[in-house]
Parts: sequence; C-alpha cells; structure tokens
Amino acid sequence: MKSKFIKTSSLLTTAILLTVMTACSGGSKPESSGSPSASTPAESTATGSEQADLSPIKFSMYSAAQNPNWNNMQDDVGKEITSKTGVSLDIRFSMGDDNQDIALIASSGEYPDLISPASQGATLVDAGAMLDLTDLIDKYAPNIKRVAGENLSHMRWSKDDRSIYFVPTLFTISSPDAEGVTDATGPFMLQHAVVKELGYPTIRTLQDFENAIKTYYEKYPTIDGQKTIPLSLNADDWNIIFTVTNPAMFATGASDDGEYTVDPVTKEAALHYKRPIEREYFRWLNHMNDIGLIDPESFVQKNDQWKAKIASGRVLGMIGETWQFNDAKRTLITEGKAERTFGIYDVNLSADMKSTRNQVPAFSGGWGMGITTDCKDPVRAIKFLDFLASDEGQVLINWGVEGKQYVVENGKRVIPQEVLDQKVNNANAFLKETGIGSYGFSLRYADGMKDPSGNFYTPIFPEQIVNEYTPIEKEVLAAYGKTMWRDMFPKSSEFPVKEWGAGWTLPIPVDSDANVLAEKIRKNVIWKRIPEIILSKPSEFDSKWDAFIQELDKNGAEKMEKDFTKYLKERLDLWYGE
Repeated sequence: MKSKFIKTSSLLTTAILLTVMTACSGGSKPESSGSPSASTPAESTATGSEQADLSPIKFSMYSAAQNPNWNNMQDDVGKEITSKTGVSLDIRFSMGDDNQDIALIASSGEYPDLISPASQGATLVDAGAMLDLTDLIDKYAPNIKRVAGENLSHMRWSKDDRSIYFVPTLFTISSPDAEGVTDATGPFMLQHAVVKELGYPTIRTLQDFENAIKTYYEKYPTIDGQKTIPLSLNADDWNIIFTVTNPAMFATGASDDGEYTVDPVTKEAALHYKRPIEREYFRWLNHMNDIGLIDPESFVQKNDQWKAKIASGRVLGMIGETWQFNDAKRTLITEGKAERTFGIYDVNLSADMKSTRNQVPAFSGGWGMGITTDCKDPVRAIKFLDFLASDEGQVLINWGVEGKQYVVENGKRVIPQEVLDQKVNNANAFLKETGIGSYGFSLRYADGMKDPSGNFYTPIFPEQIVNEYTPIEKEVLAAYGKTMWRDMFPKSSEFPVKEWGAGWTLPIPVDSDANVLAEKIRKNVIWKRIPEIILSKPSEFDSKWDAFIQELDKNGAEKMEKDFTKYLKERLDLWYGE
C-alpha cells in the first residue's frame, strides 16, 4: 500500500515554482564544447535517434501557482515550444486556495493531464491520481536522466514507496563551482532613497536597520503627499511565514528548514521558536510596534493592500522576500521611482552573528510536475517535459528566442541593450510578450551552470545580474563596496552543504503527528499568538512569550518534532543508505 504523504512547509508562489532556483548536488558540470546554439535536434527527441512526434496535442494542466503573465502560449517562447514539440497547454492556475483546489481535484476522480500541486502532491498520490514516472523517464526522458544524474534517487517518493511521481521544478541541479551566483532575495530591505539620504550608513544589525528607518521617517513623514510607512509586514495567510516568522531564524544564524531547526550532528529537529535567541528577535518587533514604526495594518491587511502600499513608494523598510512583491517593484521602476525600490542587507540580531542565507541544501527533489492517470498520452507528456529539460529547452525558456531576446556574438549569448531596457523598465509587459520565466515545468540546471558551448543556461549570473540593475542600485552597491546584493552576505563556501536538503520539502505522512499537529499548531497557535505578542505592551512580552512556548508543547509540539525527525532521518537513509 502506498504511503500517504504531504509537505507541511511554507507555501511558495509562482516566482519560486517558475523561476530557476539554485540547489547543490554532486552532479557534474557539463563539458564545455560545441557550438553556442542550443542542443541538436537529436538531443531533444525522446531517445536521441527516433523521429520526434510533432503532431498537435493539447494537454490540460493545473498549477497551484499563480502567473499573471501567462499568455496561453501565444508569447514568443510558447510558440517556439509548440513548434518544437507539437504541445500546447490549457492551464488553470490557482486563484486562491490551492489546497482546496487540489482536494477537489482529488475527490472528483477526474484529473487534468498534467498537474503541479506544490505542497499538496500527497493528496493526489493517495487518491491514485498520479502515474509512477520511473519507467517513462527511463525509456523516454534522456535529458531528465542526464540533468538528474546521480540525484535521481532524490526524486523518489519515500523509503517505502520508491515511485517517482513528480519531475522536480522547485530545486534544480547545480554543482559546487556554480554556488554563489544567484542574487539575494531578502529578508531585510531598505529603500535606496533612505540609505542615500543618510549617507550610506552601516546596516548590519537590527538596531542599524531600526535607526535608518526611524531617522528617515522623522525627516520625511510624508512621501508624494501620502503618510510615510516606516515598516510594513504582510501577515495575510501564508505570507506571515516570510515576513514575520521565518526572519527570526535568518536574523539569529539559523538555517531555513521551515518551522524547524535541525541539529546538523544529531539530525534532531525542533520548532525554531524554541531557540532562546529568537525570543529577542520577536522582542525587537514588539519594540518596533511600541515606538510606532510598524504599520498598524500589518496584521489585518490583505496581500494586495500590502503590495499597493509598496507600489506607492512610501514604505521605507521591508521584511520578506523579493518575489512576494516583484510586480510592485516593477510598477515603481516603470513610474520612474526606482529610488523607492529596495536594497537587501545582511541584518542580524547582533554583529557577531552569521547569516546562513547562502547556505546550499542538497538537491531535495522538490515540488514538481506530475502526469496523472487520466493523461491522454503519457509518452508525449514525458517527452514534452524532457524537451524542456534538454539544453535547447533550457536555453529557450530562460533566454528566449535567438534573434529576438538574445543574439550570439563571438560565441557568447548576449541580450541586446534595447531588449535589456525593456526587460528592466517594462518588466510585466516583457514577461507576457516573451514568455520568459513562464515555462519552468521540468528539471533543469541551476543559475551559474554552463551548457556545452560554455554559455550559462540562464541569464542569471553575476555579469548579467549587474547589467539588469537600475542605476540607483549600482550607485548604492558601489557606495557599500559591493557588486551584487548577495555580496552583503557570507558566501556559500563558508557553510557545509545541508545533506538533508531543505527540511520544508520533506514529505510527511498525512496521518502522522508531524502533519496533523503541524496544521493545528501553525494556524491555531503560531499564526495567532505571534501577532498578539508583537502587538502587546512591552511589559507583557515575556509572560506572553512564555505562555506561547507552553501552548506549543500543550498542543503536541514535542510529538510533532519527534515525528518530523523520524521522517528526516528516513530521507537521509533513502538518499545515502544504499
């Protein structure tokens, strides 16, 4: 009987599911040889020798992500994909509660051809909705096998059920020499206008962060005729994870394993809130609220309201992830207010702490794309996913169409200046018209890795990242003696690779304590008590925090931790025990 699994970690949005992310593995780097163009036609076919079937076929698909730039494959990249594969997609994206969507799909017994369920894959596996892709990959997906390499075992469902139900899209395959090439995404951010006005002060501690916000706010109580907002948080449903709770780990030297921290020696997991040092981070948020520097609407506003405030240019400080508000950033740039966008700073509780933001997890398999038992043509479906994993497919979905979004000069892929200007200054329209970033539906190499021509698979590498910075970004970084925002943080090489991967991607049995209790504790305790503690009087903080920790254990936190530890160790046994 198949095990029932669910991933209980933080939810991610389109920017995570459809954007190339970096993870580390022992996979080897492709040899640098051959022409700068994409792969040969043979490499893109299922076996490398048979004639590809290009007859038209339309697959239905559900994605738990949201993609406002989806253009029904009528963009440049989409048209090229259809030309190369014969495949078109009829996608229904989540419009709100993807958990409910997946539950309804599973219970209906009628499934789309393809499905990307984010954290809810177990619901579909348990319903018998998903095909085991092991044989399909072996027979028809040479590119997926090539990219996965020795990490193919990380795609298996569990120690008891060794099926492969999903082709990973969340984490991609990297190699050690590709570490450290992606840029920082958060969590502590300040407007460029703020640090420039203050003469580029040192921003290293929470106190530095607070001082910058407070000083600028007192000097400029309004911006463009509207009340200035010193610091705004987003606690709308799962967003609370990224702007309120997870930053407590990042500011106190812990590595991100969702709601847990994992002892690297014993592999024992515990809720990260139990770390005594985190009490002091939340004490700081309580203090920020007490002195009027936190937006009073932080715990009642909706996500769209939060982003609208950012787009107005009057939010000085941010805690969160850049992918949460990229559309607001693009609006500011389009309106000529790039100085009101944000720089990303290495902020810790104290200057002697070391941020682990750049620590690399082992390839975790990750959330991905599955083929359902109702799929009209599973072989064509896996060949489609395999094309996307091919060198040709990866270059296409990341760079666009040669001659339109990039050119090859002296063997090097280059984005022409007029294209780059459109990409930076009119990003939403650019993404919709080109389709770049909308087709991350299959396994691929990470940012910083090179194809056989010696070119990068993605246009996300230091030189290109810097090329796409706005002038104010370059000015601010230069003032701090840095080239990229990532340079603000300790390097990946300063940390060991996390052998268990990202803890929040761990499959957890549906009926386990780690799943049942996690859902209860997250929504009924953590998401309720943390806001109450932040909004309380400073004199009440310690008693409320102590009560919060006691309430966690009263609701079964210790059982939940032991269960999570058990499955984390089983993952390690699955990956490395053979």
